Amino acid sequence: MRWDAQRLDFDEPTTLPGLPDVRGLLRSVQVPEFPGLTFHEVRAKSALNAVPKGSAMPFGHTVNPYRGCSHACVYCYSRGTHEWLELDSGADFDQQIVVKTNVVEVLRRELARPSWQREHVALGTNTDPYQRAEGRYRLMPGIIDALARSGTPFSVLTKGTLARRDIPRLAAASRDVPVGMGVSMAIWDDDLHAALEPGAPTPRARLDLVRAITDAGLPCGVFLAPVLPGLTDRMDHLEAAIGAIAAAGATGVTVLPLHLRPGAREWFTAWLSREHPGLVGRYRQLYGRGAYVPAEYRSWLVGRVAPVLARYGLDRQSGGAARGVDTGSGLGLPGDESAGFPAGSLPTRRPRPAVVDEAPEQLSLC
Repeated sequence: MRWDAQRLDFDEPTTLPGLPDVRGLLRSVQVPEFPGLTFHEVRAKSALNAVPKGSAMPFGHTVNPYRGCSHACVYCYSRGTHEWLELDSGADFDQQIVVKTNVVEVLRRELARPSWQREHVALGTNTDPYQRAEGRYRLMPGIIDALARSGTPFSVLTKGTLARRDIPRLAAASRDVPVGMGVSMAIWDDDLHAALEPGAPTPRARLDLVRAITDAGLPCGVFLAPVLPGLTDRMDHLEAAIGAIAAAGATGVTVLPLHLRPGAREWFTAWLSREHPGLVGRYRQLYGRGAYVPAEYRSWLVGRVAPVLARYGLDRQSGGAARGVDTGSGLGLPGDESAGFPAGSLPTRRPRPAVVDEAPEQLSLC
């Protein structure tokens, strides 16, 4: 496999307890608390991943403590990244989870470099940092502390309700650096959720997470994504979703149609053929030219949701002032650069309190 640079060898003094180490083999762990999952514990050489120059992303770096995701969302656009590890983008992506056990210590070193410019760092742009593995490895508290103590603004995108554990830490960090929070949700029908997001918390549980975040004084933008043509784009579905998101206190919403990249495309299409064969022809028409729906469908969807978002005051977007760009710039999202981030999901600098001019105090010289 392509993991040789991250192997755990038997003479490594800081490895975690698990299966016996054998030189030349990657250590893998299966534990009763997480049936069906295999955790591959690796040592990362780097924690900060630079975003390619010229990207539309409103952040310069990302941190991904995990690869693969036990949320097992059939439509996940990151599935294809697992193939770089010589694993498949289907069941392996859901069940074979790579854990960067030393990510916190590596991140601290990289943030301490004199060359570090304290650019916005994004978490959750590839796989979810609050998936089930985080309950065992607890990497996020150290990552949050390292970023905050270094003066680095950051954002978190998740659908994992485990994030509630760290809300006090995130709120404390926001007093030192700008912090953005984003929660992803898409499906409101319980049966459809169970079929398409079998390992993810329910949408109602994620609404509770949004409320907990905003109750703690943090902003929280919601990604109503992906909207699935013929399945979740009915007006009653969209109205119910946006109304519930507004009631939970979200600071903004971005609505995104499904896009099907290689890896996700094959996995989702197989599911659609089994569960909704009558929609296969429509999806072939919509996605016959690539990963994205045609402009006509986008315009139709925008026209459908825009009045609802405006009614609830959720039609604001933020391009991320932490990177020195203007609010509302509509900078692209991971996997879909034509859509913008909802307000609250990116770190923005808080306005400084006004300075009141006062007569200078007379000091006596002794």
